Order: sequence, then structure tokens, then C-alpha cells
Amino acid sequence: MASSSRRTGLLQQKSRPERDLIIDKDVDITLRDGVRLKADIFRPSGGGRVPALINIGAYQKDKHWVPPPDLEEKDNPHMNWEAVNPLWWVPRGYATVRVDTRGTGKSPGQTDPFSLQEALDFHDAIEWCAQQSWCNGKVGTIGISYFAMTQWLVANLKPPSLKAMIPWEGAADMYRDLAYHGGLFCFGFLTNWWNNHMAHHLLGRRNQHSPDAFSTNWLWQFMRNSLDNGSYFGRQPLWNEIEVPFYSAGNWSGMGLHLRGNTEAFVRAKSRHKKLRIHAGTHYHPFYAEEARQDQLRFFDHWLKGKDTGIMDEPPVKLLIRTGGGKNYKFRFENEWPLARTQWTKYYLQPVKSKTARAADPAEGTLKTVAPKARAPLTYPASGMTKAGVASASWTSTALAGSLPRMGVSFETDAFSQDTEITGPVNLVLWVSSTTEDMDIFATIRNIGPDGKDIWEIGQQQQNVPVAKGWLRASHRKLDKKLSLPYRPYHSHDGRQWLKPGEVVQVQVEVWPTCMVFKKGHRLRLDIQPRDGVGSAPYTHYSADYNVGDNTIHTGGGTASHLLLPVIPGR
Repeated sequence: MASSSRRTGLLQQKSRPERDLIIDKDVDITLRDGVRLKADIFRPSGGGRVPALINIGAYQKDKHWVPPPDLEEKDNPHMNWEAVNPLWWVPRGYATVRVDTRGTGKSPGQTDPFSLQEALDFHDAIEWCAQQSWCNGKVGTIGISYFAMTQWLVANLKPPSLKAMIPWEGAADMYRDLAYHGGLFCFGFLTNWWNNHMAHHLLGRRNQHSPDAFSTNWLWQFMRNSLDNGSYFGRQPLWNEIEVPFYSAGNWSGMGLHLRGNTEAFVRAKSRHKKLRIHAGTHYHPFYAEEARQDQLRFFDHWLKGKDTGIMDEPPVKLLIRTGGGKNYKFRFENEWPLARTQWTKYYLQPVKSKTARAADPAEGTLKTVAPKARAPLTYPASGMTKAGVASASWTSTALAGSLPRMGVSFETDAFSQDTEITGPVNLVLWVSSTTEDMDIFATIRNIGPDGKDIWEIGQQQQNVPVAKGWLRASHRKLDKKLSLPYRPYHSHDGRQWLKPGEVVQVQVEVWPTCMVFKKGHRLRLDIQPRDGVGSAPYTHYSADYNVGDNTIHTGGGTASHLLLPVIPGR
């Protein structure tokens, strides 16, 4: 075992006196097939046994992350992207373990993130930790994003020593949450993520340790398997098998990658002891906030140390209520998800005869709570012209997807007469037709102020994002009847139902959960487009093949398209 130990004096901590830190670098963790993964271990001195907090991933355990200056945890040599800070956790009686996943960092093998093999490796690493002389036999998992996604998958395997986990902003179903949103391939994120980390390994310092890293056909496999046809086995949670206590933390801004996994887990996992928290803002500030760390500590102290911290006596749901603009939001406890007192309200789509001059970007229709009696179609072109014309085979058709002017059609409510809270899942039920065999639907919900301008939220990468998004390729409209709910459609994605030119069909678009208090005088705007709308990057999609012909939204009468919203009455 190639390891070294050194002692580092810790800064004075609020809840613990200063203690020394032992660091074991590049420790071998031998797996069931003989492969040895490399790990770094941070643990307290003194010889006592403590619980272990472990993560596994491709972000290189040795790579120092320099956090932004406004992070509540300050920089130190041991900060690592999306992982816990040892200088905070070790003084509180925990060992933290970072593992380079197979084929990344200093670990040999083939790179295959979010796979059954990676879950098996994680299982073995958890059990290895439990057997070490410094561990009390209890292991917890914690981390953001990648380090959360792997937690859902290893939980499928029920490692005996895994006693609790905190998946913080973690996609769970690698088909529906990560790769294909409503059947649309998340081209922008996946291709950039894979190639970026390949570059980190092959063009950066790690090439001396893993010259074959990221050489698998991982990206090809995801593109090749565009249906949920069994090839995603091992990349999806088995909710009936997940029994470990967990604290599922989502982000309202996580539409396009993580939020859906966190809410689905809370609703569907078999675990008897589970909590749901949804915050807002960037991908990293909330995780390292003192308020969040105290919740994390209380949860692990309860399950890994047997302390009565009171956290399991609190209501199981903790939501940050957004009121627009990203500032001064406050948490609120709830007893369930979705909220039992929800007033499910249908807002019907209706075209308007002429555009008003009220806004610089006027809507083509309205949203009303009364269904229009007369049927009225609203047709728009599926293609948008750029200076270079339309060239779906050009790489610029995907790389410059956000450079096109607004396409599709938009609908707006009247100005709200009072503050109106929308919190929960959203279902967009549309009657549609097309002149072609398929139709891509990109739905965006926006908060429009009295001046006609967007009220933006802070995205995970500090970008401007709207209220919510949903996606569906019409040929993927088939529903799983057992799992679908009136407010959350669940698509089977196991086959294609092609459109016939001019055929009118109903589709249900799953809009990812959201929370927004639309202030008095504000309007809710719904964009329906054939390509990614405002605030999509970096979670943009490949839809070039179907950017042709004309698409039609049908409204009123027997084709009363509507947006089902979770309106929360005031207490």
C-alpha cells in the first residue's frame, strides 16, 4: 500500500476544540475483481474509531478546488470539487474518504461513470472502509452531483455497512434525468462534460497515471441507446430496493440534470426514513452553507453515532420558497410532497387575434382558468432561419442553438391580482399536430414583471434561469399507466409512436418541479418552442432532425390544451 501520513493543525472550530488531522494518501482499495482503486483518507488523530463519509467519482481526488470568495467554507489545501471539507468534518468526529473511480485519476481500469460496475466498486469501497481499524463500522455517503448520482446506484446493492446517505443535487435515472429529457438527448451537457474531463485526464497532469482514461465508447453508448430498452440497467435506481435512510437535497435551479432525481427518490424509494430538502442558487454555495452543514451533521450524527439531534422529529420536507429575483428566500417545513393542500388548477391555452404592444416580446396567446368553448389552432414553423440558412447537418446547428431568435408560441396569464404561490410538479397537457412524423416540444415557464421583463433566478452555474422547464418528443408520448399521475406524467420511452401528417394527438409534458411566488402584478408566461428556449444552457438538446415543417397547438373545445399548476393557498 503506497501511503503517507502527516499531521495538519486545524483551525479553531465553533463546535469542537482544535484537533489534529491524519492524512493517508493514495491508499489501495482492493475490489472483488482484484483491481485497486486509489483513495485519500482524512481522519482524526487519537486512535479512536469513527464513522466514515465516502464518495467516489471522476473528478480527481488530488485536484485542489479554489472556491469563490463568498463561499461560507474558506479555501484550504484539502478542498475538492463537490466533496466535503475535511477540515470541517474531521474535528467533528468523522473520517472522510475520497476515491478515484475506475479509469480516472490514479485508479486503473476502464472509465464508465454511472454504471453497474461503478456501483459495484462503490459497494466494495464502502465495505472496505467499514473494516478499517479507524472506522466504527458505520459508513455514510455524501457529495454533490456526481458524488450524489453514484449514491442512488450503490444503494440498489444494499451494502451492509451503508447506514445513511446524503445525495445532494443528484440525478438518479440516467435515462430520464441525465441523457434524455422527454426523449430528447441532452447534447450540450453530456458531450461537453465527457470531453472536458477527458481533456483533464489526457492533456492535464493525470496523463502520467491514466493514459487510457475516458477511452471507452461511453458517449456513443448513450447516443446509440435512445430508448429505455434495458440498456440502462445499472444506471437507474431500483426504488423498491433502496431502504437506507437518506436526506435528498434538490435545487429548484437544477432543471435539466438533478432536481427530478431528488424528488422522485423521496416519493418512490422504499426507505422508511427519508427527508427532502429543496434549496436554490448555485451548485455549490448551498452545500457549504453553515445552515446546510448543520443539517448534514445532525443527520449523520443521528444515523452514524446514535445521537438524538432532533432532525428526525422535524417535518420531512424543507423547501426554500422563491419569491423572485434570487434574494431573501426563506425555508418552510412541510409534511409531504407534493403538498396535500395543493389546489391543482388548470390554465387553458387560448390564442389571441392580435399581438398587443404591451411587451417587447408579445405572446401569441393567453392562459385562462376557464376552458375556451371554440377550437382554435395556433401554427408555427419548426425551423428558424439563421444568417447561414437552415443546415441541420452542420455542427453549428447544435453549437449555436441559442443564437436563433425566439421560435414557437407563447401564452401569458393576466397580471396576478395577489401574490400567488406555485409549488410542486407541473403537467403541460397539449393537443398537437405536425406536417412531419415527429415534433419536439420545449416548454419554459417564466416570471414576467410589470415592466414586461423576466425576473431571473440564479442557476447552478450562476447563469440566469427561468422558473421551470419541461421537454417531450411527440413520438415518446406513450405513458406508463402504473407510474403516471395527473400532475406528473411518466413516459415509458420503450418505443416510438410516429405522427401522421396533420394527425391531432394528446401529449403530456413533464415539467420538472418548481416553486415560485408570482408577485401581485406579475404574469406567468409559457413558451412552447421547437428548440431550447431562454435560460437553457448548458443543458441544451439535440433536435436538428425535426426542425422542419410546421407544428400546431390545438386549443379549446375537445382539444382544450392546458397547463396544470400546483397553486398553494395561503395559510
